[in-house]
This record gives sequence, C-alpha cells and structure tokens, in this order.
Amino acid sequence: MARFTLPRDIYYGRGTLEVLETIKGKRAIVVVGGGSMKRFGFLDKVVDHLKKAGMEVRLFENVEPDPSVETVMRGAEAMREFQPDWIVAMGGGSPIDAAKAMWAFYEYPETTFEDLITPFNFPELRQKAHFLAIPSTSGTATEVTAFSVITDYAKGIKYPLADFNITPDIAIVDPELAETMPQKLTAHTGMDALTHAIEAYVSTMNSPFTDPLALKAIQMVLEYLPASYDGDKNAREQMHYAQCLAGMAFSNALLGIVHSMAHKTGAAFSTGHIPHGCANAIYLPYVIQYNAKNPEAQARYAAIARSVGLEGKTDAELTQALCDKIDEFNVKLNIPKTLRDFGIDEKEFNEKIASISELAVGDACTGSNPRPITPAEMERLFHCVYYGEKVNF
Repeated sequence: MARFTLPRDIYYGRGTLEVLETIKGKRAIVVVGGGSMKRFGFLDKVVDHLKKAGMEVRLFENVEPDPSVETVMRGAEAMREFQPDWIVAMGGGSPIDAAKAMWAFYEYPETTFEDLITPFNFPELRQKAHFLAIPSTSGTATEVTAFSVITDYAKGIKYPLADFNITPDIAIVDPELAETMPQKLTAHTGMDALTHAIEAYVSTMNSPFTDPLALKAIQMVLEYLPASYDGDKNAREQMHYAQCLAGMAFSNALLGIVHSMAHKTGAAFSTGHIPHGCANAIYLPYVIQYNAKNPEAQARYAAIARSVGLEGKTDAELTQALCDKIDEFNVKLNIPKTLRDFGIDEKEFNEKIASISELAVGDACTGSNPRPITPAEMERLFHCVYYGEKVNF
C-alpha cells in the first residue's frame, strides 16, 4: 500500500498572509529565524493577523541556519511553558524544520532525539497543536513535506527526520516573502528545488501521483531560476511555486544519494560549512552519472531531458545533456564544480571521507536511490566530486 500526503490547505499568491486572520485557536507560538522576517516587516504582519484572529501570540526567535538539537529542545521547552494550540513557523527551511521537531518534543516530552532519527517513527501528533508553515525561501519546500533536517554539531552530522505526522496542516506560499532573498540564497535554494524534483522523479518510490509534480517543477526551475537569480519578481514568484511542487513530489516519492551526501558533508569539514543547496548542486551531476549505470534510471533521466527540450538520440546522450544543463546552471549561479573548488582542505577530506561515506550510505535518503551503493562506492563517488573526475563505475 502506498500513500500520498499533503497539507490540507495550501494558500498561495501575493498577500495571502491575511489568511491567518481566519485561523481558529487560543494561543499561537511563532518560530522564526535570525531577523530578516522582522527586518522586512513580515513578522509584524503575521503577529497582527494572528491577534486579529483572537489569539495570544508568543515569539521564539533566532533559530540558526541548520538548526541544532539544542535549539529544538529550547523551543520545545518554550512551547510546553506557553501551551500553544497553533505552531506557526516562518522563514527559510531552518526555522520551519526546527519547529517541526519542537512540535514532537512539545507534545511528547519523554521522546528522545534518537527515537525520531528512525524514519517514520514519530508519535501521533496534533494532541496539543496544529502546524502552519510560511516559507520565505524557494527551495526546501518544508512547508509541504514530511521532513525536517536537524544538525547534531557535536557529531558533525545532519539528521533528516521523516514522518507524515510532521506534514504541516496549512501552508501559506506568499511570493512577497521570497522577493527578499539575496542572490546567493536564490541560487542555492533554486538548485535545492531542482535536486528535489529530479531525485523524486528517479526515486524507487516514484508514482503516477508524484511524477507530474516533479516534471512540472523541473520545467519551471529551468525556465525561471536564471531570471529569479537576477532579481525578476515574476520569476521569483514562479520559483516559489516550483519549489513547492517539488516538495509535494519528494515528500511522497522520497529522495536519493545527492541528499545523503549533502546531509553528511554539510557540517563535516573545518574549512567551511557547505550550504545545503550548494552541496546538492555540486553533487547532482556526479550522482546522475553514477545512477545512469542503471538502465531504468537512465531512461527516467532521459525522460526529464526530453520534457525540457534537450537533445540527444539515445538515453545516454539525453542523460549527458541533462548533466550539461545542470553544469551550465551552476556556472551561471556561481556554484563550484568540485569540493576542492569550494575550498575543502584535501588532507582533511582524505582523512574523513571513509567515515563520511559510511554515514552517507546509512542516511535515510539512500534507500530510495535508484542504484544501490556501498560505502566503498560512495567513497569513490566522493573522490570524483572532490577532484572533478567523470564517474565511470
């Protein structure tokens, strides 16, 4: 038996924050990041709308990028003190992801982080609160997904938490918030969205319900991301919708080893944190080359290429055309081709890559990758990414 789950309501379009005035409840806690939502006036709007709905409002601010286990625990404690019946998370993927994990610990204080690492092992939520998400970036699509990524900095590992329980009840996809993204963030989140859609389409869990969403998202990203990067407001709006479609696809079809690799390297190197979308963009062409050794996966990559008008006589040529297109986008968006180009120290890379490869193979996203991979193969793949070598195994 398969399952397809989305938020009950998705409100989209400019000015849709006003929907908050129709929410019924007594207390809402608003979880936000480091200040951009306050700086641009959106936080005040959210608070005002919730108060007009008759709610008492409390803020939990300053969720850091790549939120930590410690931040999640502090947020859950604030929720237990305030007892909200609505959790409203707004901003980029980080505050929304953090709020999802806080939700579990709010309702089940005895739960441990180790309990939640096991995919689809969350307790039954909505015993105390419902969840509303408002994204300000156009990439993670966490407003419509069953996923959250939390970082254990003591171990240097990002943990993807997965359970349909944490799919938000309501998503407000207002493109006005996304217009505030700086250029680099627009690039990274856009390539994150593209990776979500491509991995969902070739995932072993793909379905007739997820395929149209994935393909449409890919088409929209390739059409609108360059102009969005250059600041075009219409393109920003279309990218905000494209990433949401990609999220609907991957939340149900799951992902693959691009994300496994990104999760386990983002916080692993002392020479520099690798932003998640940037890591995905770097890894994606190499992973396509690896997965394309599986003829079924290659056929699906070729179908993607055909759907966006790329040329090639064979599935292999079409798959290479897709890799070339991604490389072309990375150049346009100033994303490095290799981990060495990114600035990861070679000595540290070689010291750590064996253990990182083991962790990546064990990541929750690896199971739905279209081609199996061993730790030794993962290490070879990482070496290709570090040195910019073609994947031929």
